[in-house]
Amino acid sequence: MEYLPNIIFAVALIAGIGFFARNVKKLTRNIKLGKDVDVSDNKSQRWKNMARIALGQTKMVVRPVAGIMHVIVYVGFIIINIEVLEIILDGLLGTHRLFSPLGSVYDFLIGSFEVLALLVIVAVIVFWIRRNIIRIQRFIKPEMKGWPKTDGNMILYIEFVLMILFLTMNAADFQLQQLGAEHYHEAGAFPVSQFMVPLLDNISESSLILVERTAWWLHILGILAFLNYLYYSKHLHILLAFPNTYYGKVKPQGQFNNLESVTKEVKLMMDPDADPYAAPVEEDAAEPEKFGASDVMDLNWVQLLNAYTCTECGRCTSECPANQTGKKLSPRKIMMDTRDRLEEVGKIMDANNGEFVSDGKQLLNDYITPEELWACTTCNACVQACPVSIDPLSIIVEMRRYLVMEQSAAPTELNNMMSNIENNGAPWPYNQMDRLNWVNE
Repeated sequence: MEYLPNIIFAVALIAGIGFFARNVKKLTRNIKLGKDVDVSDNKSQRWKNMARIALGQTKMVVRPVAGIMHVIVYVGFIIINIEVLEIILDGLLGTHRLFSPLGSVYDFLIGSFEVLALLVIVAVIVFWIRRNIIRIQRFIKPEMKGWPKTDGNMILYIEFVLMILFLTMNAADFQLQQLGAEHYHEAGAFPVSQFMVPLLDNISESSLILVERTAWWLHILGILAFLNYLYYSKHLHILLAFPNTYYGKVKPQGQFNNLESVTKEVKLMMDPDADPYAAPVEEDAAEPEKFGASDVMDLNWVQLLNAYTCTECGRCTSECPANQTGKKLSPRKIMMDTRDRLEEVGKIMDANNGEFVSDGKQLLNDYITPEELWACTTCNACVQACPVSIDPLSIIVEMRRYLVMEQSAAPTELNNMMSNIENNGAPWPYNQMDRLNWVNE
């Protein structure tokens, strides 16, 4: 019976990490459904981007209130993991405050954790007020109804409860230290939880131990549950922000990629020595790939990584000029729809032994409408605003390509412009010989 708590803890830890690993494997498989893309260039710049944007949070603080609050929660999440490491080792080894021999360093660490925990609680309350009382516009857009709103609040509740449990555990521990309880030797500094001690004044030693142990167990089990909740939540960006900023776009924002197949055709047309009637080379005789994208499998894996990394913060949508003028386009919705469709495809594969069986649906029309796609001005405001280097514009452009090159479904105005360019060498419906007529008017 002496080792029973250790065994129970080990089983819970293995189960939690095992389920998390299973979800990571599924996540990796879904992302790899995308087309391959070469992102091995500019490695030094990519590392700098990851350090500056993901680690340094430089794009978060552009909006100071939300940015500073987010940095507090982020730093708290990173640093308090040291405390989680101690809890895990204590749970496995049957020890209590294993790192306490560090002395004054340990006191400083515990004190820092408590101050951060208090700041996280304040930040979480501010975030909750902004979402539910002030109701900031970007949090009440149509795509944020239902699960996205519930998920955002759920994360705040979980973080609040975890910090309260941490401080309760420390308050009970501090009181037990003062009482000289067995195994509770003096260790750590408690600048915040000491103010909770009066709430525990009239409680017996055995009850204090029960409070401390209950808070300890709920805290670590809550962290394991939170870890596995990430896969189903927008907070997956906690893990994916780093690879996403590394693989983010490093080319100039106004530069679009060219389709290799189209480039080959243009070069062939421009080559005076090429024979347009020559038989195609065998390797070129294969069925050509689809132009653009109509479903998630047509996108590349970096774009699918973008979809899973989306924080649903809405900064992209709030900066979008099309959205500001009442158009249906929301860059955030583009990313959320891509992720939802990818998850749907993943579930179909799970149900069919890893094979995708067509369900008669696709990203285009079933999730994202042409009206949304053509509302985009390709201004890159959404790309610039994203705090984790997500590129909604690249998905919009690929889906537009499909509409134009596969379905000839461009808007009338665009078709007229392209016809004019083809016939007149300019977007306007005037013969080249008549271009300068305005001079004489």
